[in-house]
Amino acid sequence: MHKFFTNRIGENFAYIEKEDIRHLTRVLRIKSGDKIVINDFKGNDYIGIIDDIDSDDIKVDLTEKLEENNESGIKVTLFQGFPKSNKLDLIVQKATELGINVITPLLTDRVVVKNAKEFKKKDRLEKIALESSKQSKRSIIPTITDPINIKELEKLYKDFDVIIVPYENSEGYGIKDIYTKYEEVKNIAIVIGPEGGFSAGEIEFLKEIGSEVITLGKRILRTETAGFVALSFVQLIYGDMGGKA
Repeated sequence: MHKFFTNRIGENFAYIEKEDIRHLTRVLRIKSGDKIVINDFKGNDYIGIIDDIDSDDIKVDLTEKLEENNESGIKVTLFQGFPKSNKLDLIVQKATELGINVITPLLTDRVVVKNAKEFKKKDRLEKIALESSKQSKRSIIPTITDPINIKELEKLYKDFDVIIVPYENSEGYGIKDIYTKYEEVKNIAIVIGPEGGFSAGEIEFLKEIGSEVITLGKRILRTETAGFVALSFVQLIYGDMGGKA
């Protein structure tokens, strides 16, 4: 069933509006009597039946609250070194599919300063996260935050059970070692460098504040690829990608 998000929701009904109306009626060809899934932006999913369709909104009768949702059992925050061009669009889209909870752009030594100053597309990224949440049937929409400087991580690290930093010059110590050291975790941070990677000083800083600096193999990964790989790894060993034990 197709999924839609709305905050116009009551005990037994909900309304779909704005651009979702065109997508539902003209693209998906959904009509009265069809079943869909409705999410209330608070992590709650409902089975709904299309009741009345008009040009302003679509009324949906809610028939059942779903007790299980599509979220992993872990919460993952991605601190992403600012990439060039529109790569952040791709990162938000794919990280949402992979189960990310929070994405925070990160300002580092090798980030072009104008990229940060021109961070005017938060609304665009939030829309990408919303559309990707619909497509992947997420039960929440990831939070996109304003950029922070890498030094600000120190005061945030106490919120995480483990902080993983993939680094191209790291050898031997990898995700298997992380699992041996941290068997039970619920709140994970992944810190990814920008194009050009972290500076040596930044890696030392990340180690000093408690990060686990790991290898993702001998091959050099692009900044967007490294985040996807690391996120997939943690979902595999701590989340739901590995199936039921």
